[in-house]
Amino acid sequence: MYRRKADTNQLKLSFCKAPPKHGEGGDILQTGRKHGVFKKWLQIIFDHRISLQERMFRVVTGISMLALIYILPMGRNLINWLLLVLSLVAMSMIVKVSILKERITTGATAISVLLLLLFPVSFFTAGGFYSGMPEWFVLCFIYISITLTGRRKAAFFVLCTAETLLCYYIAFYFPATVARSTPRTSFFGSANSVIMVGMLTSVLLMFLNRLYEEENKLAQQQKKEIEELNRAENHFFSSMSHEIRTPINSIIGLNEIILRGDIPDDVAENARNIQGASKLLLTLINDILDLSKIKSGKMEIINDSYETGELFSEIVNMIWIKAKEKGLEFRLHVDSSIPSMLCGDAVRIKQVLINLLNNAVKYTSEGSVTLSIRCERIGLNRVRVWYSVEDTGQGVKKENIPYIFNAFRRVDEEKNRHIEGTGLGLSIVQQLVELMDGEISVNSVYTKGSKFVVMLEQDIIDDNALGTFTLASRMKAHEGEQYKQSFEAPDAHILVVDDNEMNLVVVRKLLSATKIQIDTVTSGEECLNRTLEQYYDGILMDHLMPEMDGIQCFHALRSQPGGLCQEVPVIALTANAGSDNQLLYRKEGFSGYLAKPVSGALLEAAVMSILPKELVKLSEDTSQSEIGKDVLIFEQAKRLSIMITTDSVCDLPESLKKKYHISVCPYYVCTDEGRFLDEEELKADELLLHIAEGWSGYSQPPEVEDYEHFFAEKLTEAQNVIHITMAKHVSEGYNNATEAAKSFENVTVIDSGHLSSSMGLIVLFAISMAENHASKTEIVESVKRLRNHVSSTFIIDSTHMMCQAGRISKRVQVLCDALLLHPLIMLRKSRMVVRGLTMGDFTHVAKSYVRRVLIDSRNIDRRILFITYAGMDEEKLQYIQDVVNQYCPFEKVYMQKASSAVASNCGPRSFGLLFMRKNEAVNAFPQESVADEVEIQ
Repeated sequence: MYRRKADTNQLKLSFCKAPPKHGEGGDILQTGRKHGVFKKWLQIIFDHRISLQERMFRVVTGISMLALIYILPMGRNLINWLLLVLSLVAMSMIVKVSILKERITTGATAISVLLLLLFPVSFFTAGGFYSGMPEWFVLCFIYISITLTGRRKAAFFVLCTAETLLCYYIAFYFPATVARSTPRTSFFGSANSVIMVGMLTSVLLMFLNRLYEEENKLAQQQKKEIEELNRAENHFFSSMSHEIRTPINSIIGLNEIILRGDIPDDVAENARNIQGASKLLLTLINDILDLSKIKSGKMEIINDSYETGELFSEIVNMIWIKAKEKGLEFRLHVDSSIPSMLCGDAVRIKQVLINLLNNAVKYTSEGSVTLSIRCERIGLNRVRVWYSVEDTGQGVKKENIPYIFNAFRRVDEEKNRHIEGTGLGLSIVQQLVELMDGEISVNSVYTKGSKFVVMLEQDIIDDNALGTFTLASRMKAHEGEQYKQSFEAPDAHILVVDDNEMNLVVVRKLLSATKIQIDTVTSGEECLNRTLEQYYDGILMDHLMPEMDGIQCFHALRSQPGGLCQEVPVIALTANAGSDNQLLYRKEGFSGYLAKPVSGALLEAAVMSILPKELVKLSEDTSQSEIGKDVLIFEQAKRLSIMITTDSVCDLPESLKKKYHISVCPYYVCTDEGRFLDEEELKADELLLHIAEGWSGYSQPPEVEDYEHFFAEKLTEAQNVIHITMAKHVSEGYNNATEAAKSFENVTVIDSGHLSSSMGLIVLFAISMAENHASKTEIVESVKRLRNHVSSTFIIDSTHMMCQAGRISKRVQVLCDALLLHPLIMLRKSRMVVRGLTMGDFTHVAKSYVRRVLIDSRNIDRRILFITYAGMDEEKLQYIQDVVNQYCPFEKVYMQKASSAVASNCGPRSFGLLFMRKNEAVNAFPQESVADEVEIQ
């Protein structure tokens, strides 16, 4: 490593390196004489160990130095020659230092400044635009464009352009500043300059093209090496999986035989520990293999029909025991409306859910693990299924959530070092979900628990609903239970083909209790010899065998002349795991597929499925593992797909909140007597009365922790939460909610850009979209468009409380009080601005405000109007409504009392007209969703 770096530094210095002293580097001098300085320079330019930026810097700077050698003597005086020498020395030093210090951009900037200084000198001393100098300004532009980047490049482009224009301007208006030249000199100088600029530019472009070609060739070569490396890696993982599965098959199989016997408790405990460790090792191998397939793009999703009830049963049977062993409660909630048969990759869906459930059990020390499945129709024959796994474990810190799906990474490594696993599970889950065109998200509160939500869209095969039903337990070897075979078939005869003797022993022992007659062979050739002499009811065949593999043997068996087993069902029993291999065996014509290591129960079930029914005698007392009390009820869980929530300052009628189940996060109102929850503990009238007595009162948004608890609670009722807040520049509520939402992937926070009932209008619009099954993205985008078409204005009676709340300055408050002015406040781009000032008594102010706001009635959506007020009597409210009807009557008018948090800012005798303006988004707002069946308050 150090030697390579030293070599590179030597190459860097060689561009401007001084000759070695006497007695030093004689070989280098001889090489220089032999090959020439130019050849050495070319070797450096095309050395891939040096960065492309540095090599381009060398080339362009070298061309620029040649240009200076040509243009500076055009001035024909001693100063120009002196400048030439000094500039060449300066450029050489800049190149040397910038390469040595690895500050190429700084060096290029310095040389650009030098060129900008030298070119005008040569321009005026050579004869201005009557010389050959103007053509050389092009080279300055070229140098800047190649060596500089970003804002620095733009700045120097502007400087170079300005300098060029300035030179021409001075030469035109002040010709005395330009040295005189003869027509002959001007003519031939210009011709020579065009030729030289063209030649140098061509040489520069040839060098740059050569550099890019070399870099492209190197990139292609590296790409090829990476692809070969990936192929070798995939081959290694596949081979490793096969080779490790083979001995694990023997360990698990023979260990199961030990557990079947009548053995002492200590031996049984050791055997169960071996079984658990083997299965853990198998899980790790599967994870590594799956990750390898996903990375190489070889993971295939095989969509096929499957029974939802059977899938859920298998998952429950695998997880329930693990949860019980840790003392955890396992809960299952299934939507009874989910179709009984769907089309999807059941193997991968089960893998995703089992990984998530295993993860939940691992990281939960007490409490519960919950699996919830909810179904939502999105078409005639298509559904969207939500699978959520929730636990009461340790949760994930907010800052670690972005990394939770990273492979080989475990968050809180120090705290979780005692928990087994590689950190691959969640990474594989995320990639599998993406391969199935689904979505996955995580919501977690540290120390409280986590919730993973997976969404998959699937086609309906059988539209009959799954319903609420009792699930009988599946067969499973369970500790403390005496093994009993599931069937007997003494007259059946099967052949097992495997090149590993130990695998043959395992199969023979696992099936010994079924009394099947079993023959074994160790190669495909031996298999074909046996099938010429003996008929078998079924064949179990390994895939990867020397000389003739399982697939070749299978096809030879099917076309074997005189063979007795041409139509016999063959099951692939192999260590080649994965859904892609399952598809392979199905295409080749195998009757079934079992991945090693295989349990006795699965092996018995597979063999029984291919044996003739008349040869099979089922056991009457087949043992089944208990789940709970032999039954498990699938509960129906109705959860919203999207829930719209907001803050208590939305100023909507209670009837609307109840009808549309609008959940609000309360603001705080702070007074001299303490802090109270907005509207829940302190009403607006109570606050205004308190303030009228000389006490203070102001509002505070919910804190981050308040929002976190609020979101966590609402996510138990919905898959996604969209929270709409007050204008972000008016309150800190938006920032606090956004910070809290970082703990939840399924929470989206939107700035309404408004406050009070205009914010409530936006909430109602979002709810109407959610009820019409709009997606989360559609709702968010529509709300952002709508907020530009909502009118949010208020007329303020007294500015005292606004000044106290920090909305206006003390100077403005004093001015308004002295002149009896009433400010008209407007929300624009999430900011509160003063749109105008009005003076006079209440009737004059109210009428002037209403006329000003409703004057352009043609562009107003007249369906809904909120007149939101604070501290007004019935007479004043009736007057406002009458004035509104004169200028722009609305179909529905809501006289809405402002919340205490809003009233603490605007003060008594203030009100606002809040409505929507006409636009396409508003036209989509269904009138009946708000206007019907609501009493005007």
